[in-house]
Amino acid sequence: MDSQAAAPSSIAVLTSGGDAGGMNSAVRAVVRSARYHGIDVHAVFEGYQGLVEGGDLIRRFESADVGGILQRGGTVIGTARSEVFRKREGRRKAARNLVDRGIDALVVIGGDGSLTGANLFREEWPELLAELVDAGEVHPRTAEEHRFLRLVGLVGSIDNDMFGTDMTIGADTALHRIVEALDALDSTASSHQRTFVVEVMGRHCGYLALMSSLAAGANWVLIPERPPADDDWPSLMCSVLRAGRESGRRRNLVVVAEGAQDRHGRRITGEDVRQILMRELGEDARVTILGHVQRGGAPSAFDRRLGTELGHAAVRQLLAASPDTPPQLVGIRGNQLVSSPLMDCVAKTHTVAGRIEAQDIDGAMKLRGGSFHESFQILTTMQQAAPRPTLSGRTRFRVAVVHGGGPAPGMNTAVRAAVRLTLDRGYSTLAVRNGFRGLRDGDVHEVGWMDVSGWVSSGGAELGTNRYVPDDAAVERIAEEVAAHRIDGLLMAGGWAGYAAAYALHAARRRHASLDIPIVCLPMTINNDLPATELTIGSDTALNSIVSDIDKIKQSAVASRRCFVVEVMGHDCGYLALMSGLASGAERVYLPEEGITLDDLTADVRALAEGFRGGKRLGLVIRSEHADAVYSTGFIRALFEKEGGELWDSREAILGHIQEGGDPSPFDRIQATRLTARCIEYLAEQLETGTRASAMIGFQSGRLQFTDLTSYPTLVQRGVQRPLEQRWLALRPLTQVMDSS
Repeated sequence: MDSQAAAPSSIAVLTSGGDAGGMNSAVRAVVRSARYHGIDVHAVFEGYQGLVEGGDLIRRFESADVGGILQRGGTVIGTARSEVFRKREGRRKAARNLVDRGIDALVVIGGDGSLTGANLFREEWPELLAELVDAGEVHPRTAEEHRFLRLVGLVGSIDNDMFGTDMTIGADTALHRIVEALDALDSTASSHQRTFVVEVMGRHCGYLALMSSLAAGANWVLIPERPPADDDWPSLMCSVLRAGRESGRRRNLVVVAEGAQDRHGRRITGEDVRQILMRELGEDARVTILGHVQRGGAPSAFDRRLGTELGHAAVRQLLAASPDTPPQLVGIRGNQLVSSPLMDCVAKTHTVAGRIEAQDIDGAMKLRGGSFHESFQILTTMQQAAPRPTLSGRTRFRVAVVHGGGPAPGMNTAVRAAVRLTLDRGYSTLAVRNGFRGLRDGDVHEVGWMDVSGWVSSGGAELGTNRYVPDDAAVERIAEEVAAHRIDGLLMAGGWAGYAAAYALHAARRRHASLDIPIVCLPMTINNDLPATELTIGSDTALNSIVSDIDKIKQSAVASRRCFVVEVMGHDCGYLALMSGLASGAERVYLPEEGITLDDLTADVRALAEGFRGGKRLGLVIRSEHADAVYSTGFIRALFEKEGGELWDSREAILGHIQEGGDPSPFDRIQATRLTARCIEYLAEQLETGTRASAMIGFQSGRLQFTDLTSYPTLVQRGVQRPLEQRWLALRPLTQVMDSS
């Protein structure tokens, strides 16, 4: 590889196609990462149209130029359809505009059409430059210096319909908008005993419809990948909805993807469904088409982080690319960043649409991935009005559900899933109230299918939870209650204290025969501080709560030239602090894993002073609650106030327990349901085979895995509440790159 190919001269970034929440975070990350590496970077306004027109639509950016855009919806550099770029003459003009500015690397943020156009532009690049040289529009030396165009694609699309990444930039934000609307409609529908039909986006992909149905507890869903198998599907749908009414459900909610169709390829619209429901059920039904509201609003915490990580990775990919490296798509699989050949991903994406058109339903579902198919199967069970009839002669095991640790958004969602999925297997479900204290005191009750109706969206913990960990005497009493209530298996959905309590029962099984039962731990805590998992349910909701509050704080700070020191929860784990720092654009994040030194504070004061003297209007510092025993939030605020002088004022904001409250986010609802389903499968396997293994479920290297509960003590640090391995700490250097202004 020659010296000219070693690194791009300058990078351009553009957004194309439909706007998506999180595009701005990706643009910001590209700009700041490029400048951090000393590479010039240009922002192309109005998508490919700006690339063709040039002029002021292609602007050199510095890090300061992307300040304040992280929390804004849409794309601040604009997006537009460009018919002229579809023609070779338009692409030739685009090539000249880039070469004139020394640009020979491109980051395109858009959907499959936008990325396909970018690849064609890259393939034609040598020929386009040759034509420009022949026409005397570009000097031969200039063309030689920029004879290769490097290309990296990031998928910005609310539909989440692209191969090469589990999540596209904007999909999570769109889910937030949809689920907020479904939750709002739920209260009206319940009040009037009404049926609502909601049509959501997704011409070729049912992701938004499927996942919003799972998150909001919809009673029926229609998606492109799974057309109704029978022509008499309206009767089946109506029978399920009618049974729900008869069982006491006050509302019916049907979600329709805009690309839904029957098995003959005929489109099924929201209005079609409404007419069927009114005719067959004889009740009032209303249609709501959410439309472009799904694209709008401030991006979710997940999309801010995703855009930031992918934008940074795109620049690193460009820096490492050689002339013969095929264009890459940078995405995320599980919880890991991945890079794949761009056009392979585009081709596989188009294959799904072809399978749907050819009515190859199984093939389409398979290509969508395992989690898509799994979610559809879970939803099919959850939307029933009652469990399926128990098979004759089947053993009726008794499975109990208990919480432990602090409250976490998603706990009620998990209990709802556990109750319905165990009942559907023919088992009995027992709810333990008041955590392990309740189990000790025998506060155990059998629950039915409709007892958990409406729990999918509610925050808090209806069963109650606490941080009680039983001692030896309490374990003995719990063993007696387990025997008295004939508990065959236990699902513990909770946090640090819940894991400790579950392990205490597991370790006592040799002393108490009744405790020789399978126990499975489901990670639920906002702190993300549990072993055997990279992510806990509840942390996403907490992050969105923190980011929303910080957005308001930043508006206040900008108006007054102020520095805020914000304290977030986390106990001994800095996950919430680091991730909220990435998602909110904090200048400094203090973590308990690192502590705080006087040298740190001195350097941070100097950096703030330099920034404010240079025109900065706000400062944002995030401190995890146990970052340091001496340098408290109040101390840091007072220090910054004293040293700020007339440059800035300082204020502190301790967010407190609002981080544990609120309705769970769509992500937490979906993962609580999916993980609970896996836990029930695990318990069922143990019970059906007569084995008694206990485990902890969690995300590890992007995959759901079970870890033997026996290993719990070896996976946690002594003296602090956090696991030995915390992979999210690998993102720590990224905060420094993003603060490169």
